[in-house]
Amino acid sequence: MRRVLFAANWKMHLGPEEARAYLKTFRARYNRRDDRDVWFFAPAVSLEAAAQAIRERGDLLVGAQDIYWEPKGAFTGAISAPLALQAGAKATLVGHSERRQLFGETDDDTRRKVAAALASGLAPLLCVGDTLAEREAGHTTAVVTRQLAGGLSGLDGGALARVVIAYEPVWAIGTGRNATPQDAAAVHREVRAWLGARGAPAPRVLYGGSVNVKNAAELLAERELDGVLVGGASLDPDAWSQLVQTGAA
Repeated sequence: MRRVLFAANWKMHLGPEEARAYLKTFRARYNRRDDRDVWFFAPAVSLEAAAQAIRERGDLLVGAQDIYWEPKGAFTGAISAPLALQAGAKATLVGHSERRQLFGETDDDTRRKVAAALASGLAPLLCVGDTLAEREAGHTTAVVTRQLAGGLSGLDGGALARVVIAYEPVWAIGTGRNATPQDAAAVHREVRAWLGARGAPAPRVLYGGSVNVKNAAELLAERELDGVLVGGASLDPDAWSQLVQTGAA
């Protein structure tokens, strides 16, 4: 059975008290479903509060928005995978477009972070995507496969099976534009082919980029999409509880 993943990226929103209130509201409006998972990528300061708020719900999971690859040390402002794990995280974003574009994260950085996540037991959600200029130049596949190779090099099929991929076209993030289901599916097929050739038989590939309640159903009707990674539309618990029930019987 296809198991759809709805991932909420709160970005720099929702402190600990806000996270508790959000998840209390969300849990009151959303009952567990066997065909989907819901992940919340909270700010570092809210990880423990969010994890405690959902601790008895196995279908809900909290993740970090970023980690550093060293397990500990003099890295002021950074959090390691073991620290995120102690706070209750079970996953982490790696290589989100904002980390790449605003903070200069490289493909080699993503490789180190994916490896650190896997070594500590966190599930890495690696983000890949093209800019508008790259898309218009016809370089989408080349860019995405380069980012996959950069972030996942050296991993065997078993390790790759633990990685979730999110295709997030940079040109569609926060712009109100989004790839059509067919556009997204074409890239997802390329991602699956790349991973499959390296021993990952059934990779989970999400789409991210201006996803909201209005377009989620159309996107998820495309079978190549295993779920969505959502930013702004995930910040309201009422709207998010509605979105995560997209396609429910």
